[in-house]
Amino acid sequence: MDDFTRKQQERIRKAKIALIGVLVASLAIFLVISILAIINEGVDKFVGTLLSIKLQYFALALVCVLLSDIVGFPKWDLFLRKLKVNLPRKRNFLIYLSMFAMDITPGRWGRAAVAYTVNRQTNTKFGQTFPAVVADIFTDFLGFIAVAVSTSFLVHKYSEISITISILLLIPFVFIFYEKPFRYLKKRLYKYKKLMGFFNVGDTYFESKRLLTLSSYAYAMLFTIPAMIFSGLALYFVILSFGINMSISYLPTLLFVYTSALLIGMVTGVPGTLGVTDAALLGYLIAFFGPLGITFGIAALITIFFRIASLWFEELVASGVLAYTLRYW
Repeated sequence: MDDFTRKQQERIRKAKIALIGVLVASLAIFLVISILAIINEGVDKFVGTLLSIKLQYFALALVCVLLSDIVGFPKWDLFLRKLKVNLPRKRNFLIYLSMFAMDITPGRWGRAAVAYTVNRQTNTKFGQTFPAVVADIFTDFLGFIAVAVSTSFLVHKYSEISITISILLLIPFVFIFYEKPFRYLKKRLYKYKKLMGFFNVGDTYFESKRLLTLSSYAYAMLFTIPAMIFSGLALYFVILSFGINMSISYLPTLLFVYTSALLIGMVTGVPGTLGVTDAALLGYLIAFFGPLGITFGIAALITIFFRIASLWFEELVASGVLAYTLRYW
């Protein structure tokens, strides 16, 4: 067993421990939300609402979550081709799907593991493929921000909060899109041997990143926005599954609720945005859709089932694909 393989196995072991930890924390949060709903509305009503779920609508929500992930593949494929990294389309598609197994990490930076898979397949340096990962995360953030801010003006609420959070989330990208901070650090710290490897990867990264032009990012947004819409539709179908009579005209508001709740969670850096996004989503559902009959108890169940669909169902599918792609290592 070579040194690279040992290191990757250790990373996988740590990832499994982190995944189990996040799962336990998520279950604890679901339990707390359920207890609060029961206290608020009583056991009988909560259980009755739970048992009334229409599984056909929930199944449609799961389909929308998968479509939200799949529709972003063309931008990932473009980023790799721009970086002169060539992979068979089918294999690249599987590698792309595996990255969603890492979305429980703060800022989705766990997706960097995908760069290792590509590296093993193409014999390219990590710094050469990592710009594709960064560009994919960045365009996802841009999609969330674009939808959250634009829909906040449509619903006439929370636009200042949406803009502030968006700015905070974009700040870290300054250090990975502009070379000057990196060059300054390298000039000051390159003499330390422990940091030489980091700076060597950084040199390769910035050299490769220049291949991604503004048109590449503009092209990527053509797929990022539809992905956001599919996620909004997933929330829509979860709401329908609990018998709430809601027309599709509410989709802009649902998109605001989904993207804003997720951005609030992202800015905290909590793995999987646990607790924060759940609380924001719960509050938004009651605030915007209370007149449609969404009580605290119904909002609690919608929050739980949407998070199961958008986080844990996605994690389950992507982890299965990731396990399959490990053979490429």
